[in-house]
Amino acid sequence: MKRIHYSWFILSITFFSIIVAGIVISSSGVFIDSFENEFGWDRSVIALAFAISLFLYGISGPFIAALLDGIGLKKMMIVSMATLLTGIMLTFIMNQSWQLIIIWGFIIGLGSSLFLTVLSPYVANHWFEKRRGLAVGILTASTATGQLILLPVLAIIINNYSWRWAIGLIMILSFIMLVIIFLFMKNSPKDVGILPYGLEEETQESDEVQKKNPIVIAFNGLLDAVKVKEFWLLAGSFFICGLSTNGLIGTHFVSYCISFGVPLVTAASFLSFMGVFNLVGTTLSGWLSDRFDNRWLLFWYYSLRGASLVLLPYSLSEGSITMLVIFTIFYGLDWIATVPPTISISRQIFGKNKSGVVYGWIFASHQAGAAVAAFGGGIIYKFFNSYTWAFFLAGVFCLLASLFVIIIKKQKSSQLTKEEILNI
Repeated sequence: MKRIHYSWFILSITFFSIIVAGIVISSSGVFIDSFENEFGWDRSVIALAFAISLFLYGISGPFIAALLDGIGLKKMMIVSMATLLTGIMLTFIMNQSWQLIIIWGFIIGLGSSLFLTVLSPYVANHWFEKRRGLAVGILTASTATGQLILLPVLAIIINNYSWRWAIGLIMILSFIMLVIIFLFMKNSPKDVGILPYGLEEETQESDEVQKKNPIVIAFNGLLDAVKVKEFWLLAGSFFICGLSTNGLIGTHFVSYCISFGVPLVTAASFLSFMGVFNLVGTTLSGWLSDRFDNRWLLFWYYSLRGASLVLLPYSLSEGSITMLVIFTIFYGLDWIATVPPTISISRQIFGKNKSGVVYGWIFASHQAGAAVAAFGGGIIYKFFNSYTWAFFLAGVFCLLASLFVIIIKKQKSSQLTKEEILNI
């Protein structure tokens, strides 16, 4: 019987680590009403805390990417999960809004940064020579899996007990993952005496990056990237991607549904249902990104997402469960499907060694967009007592993103794409 390559075990550990970090961030939507009701905090203040978290874990991405080579994958994952666990535990004793901002904005934001930014491309690039696109697709889909499994469970616990019991469940899962990472995670294939999956001969890699300051590496990567037009197009489209996904849907979708009379558990179940289709859509997107023009994949992803977001307010105002189900399926297939093609284009343009840091900056723009939507959605709700304008504007911006990606020059990456396809 053929042994399973250890890269797939690393993929599994990474997958479940991202699930835990992802459910912490995505659970913010089910806690908004609970925090508002128990503590009497203004919704815009609660949204600000979640916005800071989204922005902080995004902006730290390039520095995390640089630190990975110097400190090592295993140590970084242990420190990050321990930080995340600390923030979750501190949630039990908070009673002031400024404490929410520090705990959920800064501590949890930093703790989740590794898992939700550059970990997926880093593991795919260092542990896989073949099936990289598929590996990225599986890992980026794991945030959706967390929603799929846990959001309705958290909502039921909040309804029947309290939000503290829901936080307790997340804390237990975080502790379990911390133990698993400590026992089984490895820094590189060399630690277990193997080559990356699909690599036949060992290649000599430069150690130069490890001798430099991570901050210098991160900013040098940015200075190189800003000279390339494609970086701005990818960063601009990813800003809109973040704005229209975890910033808006992840933070405000449940509350938006509740405002139309949809029960908490039902609204959380719809968000979880998106996770089912997101798992399928993002994994499929990874497979497609190995085989087709990534620009056109992104064009259709953004166009269809924009159309679905414009549709959502009408679905809720009509009270049509059927239309809401259609939106859930349509949007779910598209949620994180943009990530594998974006990572692929970044790697093709900037190369394997630089693409981690460059993608970190591109993802930082994603989270800047998410922060704008998370905080902006709270402000729009405060003034209009409705989220409708927020969702409509997000849909329009998605159509703009589809134009950004389609004007990326194909000739910069076409040859590399063919070479990668030959290696599948």
